[in-house]
Amino acid sequence: MSFTAFDHECMALALRLARKGLNTTHPNPRVGCVITLNGEIVGSGWHDKAGGDHAEIHALREAGELAQGGTAYVTLEPCSHSGRTPPCVDALIAAKVARVVYAVEDPNPAVNGAGMQRLQQAGIEVQSGLMLAQAEELNCGFLKRMRQRRPWVRIKLAQSLDGHIALANGSSQWISGPESRADVQNWRARSDAVLTGIGTVLADNPSLNVRSQKAARQPARVIVDSQWRMPAGARLLGLPGNTIIAGLGARLLPDALAKTGAECLVLPARDGRVDLAALLAELAQREINEVQVEAGAKLCGALVQQDLVDEVLIYQAPILLGGGAISPFAAPRLDNMDDRVHLNWVDSRRIGRDLRLRLKMASPV
Repeated sequence: MSFTAFDHECMALALRLARKGLNTTHPNPRVGCVITLNGEIVGSGWHDKAGGDHAEIHALREAGELAQGGTAYVTLEPCSHSGRTPPCVDALIAAKVARVVYAVEDPNPAVNGAGMQRLQQAGIEVQSGLMLAQAEELNCGFLKRMRQRRPWVRIKLAQSLDGHIALANGSSQWISGPESRADVQNWRARSDAVLTGIGTVLADNPSLNVRSQKAARQPARVIVDSQWRMPAGARLLGLPGNTIIAGLGARLLPDALAKTGAECLVLPARDGRVDLAALLAELAQREINEVQVEAGAKLCGALVQQDLVDEVLIYQAPILLGGGAISPFAAPRLDNMDDRVHLNWVDSRRIGRDLRLRLKMASPV
């Protein structure tokens, strides 16, 4: 299906508009819309937050009567069901647009092609797939949750040039520079949950929050704690936002922990520890789209081994930590190169003195 240069320009603008809701639309997808008539942009908008008007409604309101006979560019298939707001396809049909171009099909079972069908039945020309990869990237968590019933999992780590995350004694503050640590806050802000293990809590007493007064919301803090060892006085328990502690029913929940206000979530076991797949499935049920993992080698290694990781975000500092230092992923020794874990480069860039690397998990080659 061919698209013009103008089509690409309009969809690129719609994607930029959608990014304005990067940290605010949870649990909804980030969506932008541009409406044109005779080669001119007459309306635009984006979805800002759940319960508010969708991107198409904002754009149609701005376009007014000029939407008739025009083209609507939308980053996600227009919804065809009534949820928190009425169906967007009804508004597009009522506005008498002539053509709708969207980037990616909405895998939500309540939509999933029905939006396209409704538009076509109304005599509107529909095209899809324009700038598909960019649209998928923007809503990786929402799409993952709808397609596979688990969130998008991103491991964040800071490591030395020789590939270590801490000294042998566990000391790790600070490997990365202040600019990298500030950049991490942006990734936390777009995430719905920050996940760590009890070992990290006991060693570092982290906050795991978004440290900005402008933060639209705080991601949930999720702690994997099979034996309910979480100290009742841990720093993160006294901060705004929800905390979920995932443990096993075989262990008695301490009274002090039960009184902290944190949710103590009992999950099934896998090899004597919390079943991580069951934990992610539970988070998906709670409409959590993106999970950022900031944990030690054991939890990160277990997630990789169980094929539960989608992306790795590395802040590599120009330092050497030397022999005996801790590697980022605890994993069994490999004796066969065919068992390697493969990743694909996404991008790399300088952040202060460090190099930020983004990679996505790949199938073996």
